[in-house]
Amino acid sequence: MKNLKSHTLVKEIEYSDILVEKRPLLDAEGHPVEGLCNHWIFLNNPRQYNSYTTAAIKEIILALREASCDRSAVAVIFTAVGDKAFCTGGNTKEYAEYYAGNPQEYKQYMRLFNDMVTHILICDKPVINRVNGMRIAGGQEIGMACDFSVASDLARFGQAGPKHGSAPDGGSTDFLHLFVGMSPAMESLTLCQHWSAHQAVRLGLINKIVPVLKDQNNNFISNPMVSSREYDDWGNPAYGAFKSGVERAEAKKIVAECEVDLSLLDREVNRLACSLAMTMPDCLSKTIESIRKKKLEHWQQNSETNRSWLALNMMTEAKLGFRAFNEGPKDKRQVDFFKLRQELAKGRPWTEEMVEELIPQP
Repeated sequence: MKNLKSHTLVKEIEYSDILVEKRPLLDAEGHPVEGLCNHWIFLNNPRQYNSYTTAAIKEIILALREASCDRSAVAVIFTAVGDKAFCTGGNTKEYAEYYAGNPQEYKQYMRLFNDMVTHILICDKPVINRVNGMRIAGGQEIGMACDFSVASDLARFGQAGPKHGSAPDGGSTDFLHLFVGMSPAMESLTLCQHWSAHQAVRLGLINKIVPVLKDQNNNFISNPMVSSREYDDWGNPAYGAFKSGVERAEAKKIVAECEVDLSLLDREVNRLACSLAMTMPDCLSKTIESIRKKKLEHWQQNSETNRSWLALNMMTEAKLGFRAFNEGPKDKRQVDFFKLRQELAKGRPWTEEMVEELIPQP
């Protein structure tokens, strides 16, 4: 066979902010298939709930490109280190300390972010989001850009933007309604209330959930933090909603007595990759590309103007919101929304003085 050309952009990549592993494709019995692999891409910032930094985004783009060009790769598994979070979005410390008040710099950052989302949407391999924990804000956006989502039943899903000074315009306003419909999407994107994994799979946001808690008898149990009631007292769907009050306190005790084991999650992800491998590769690729068009239609129409608006917003609400989250006390990382609205109702301009006044104090 003649020498094959390389189509990667970089000859050798040394990853430092993410982890990348080429793992063998496993057959239906769990045995490695010779000559075939999956590319596992791990966000690696567990201390900050796997939020992505500017450096990490660059490496994700290169990792997706490398996987896309690997002739032996069947699928990309996009996930993260640990069991607490897949991703909670952009690194708010970096936002607050570098990008806040710097719209020209944030616009360049959003160029990288947009390229990351686009690379997920144009990857030549199916992209599976292995949701090992919270998928919030920008994490929700890059998760929805993926083709499949398999989640821990401890995971939660949602947005944070309007609560912290941004709009979910990194993909959520483009994608979420395609998964769940307009009404649930509107509620999630504006109110920033989180869905449990059980709610997410019921709404069609993700493909499958698996239990990850093991009790003292070494048995897997379903997430005790969510309700098993079918409807609430007003007839609204209640199954999978997070418990509150006494029920929540009792559920937390159960969780504390269990250990987290992601083996079933890994098994299900590997099973899905095997199922994808049992198809004609070009027919599979074309089918995925055709389905992705629905997301790309919205993404390509809006992503550039959204990028410009998000950059300018770093001079006002984002500057305040991200600084409040970064500098405020642990139990008070949001601004006083009533006070903000009262000041704006008076016609007060966005000055540094007003921002300083509204930053939560210890």
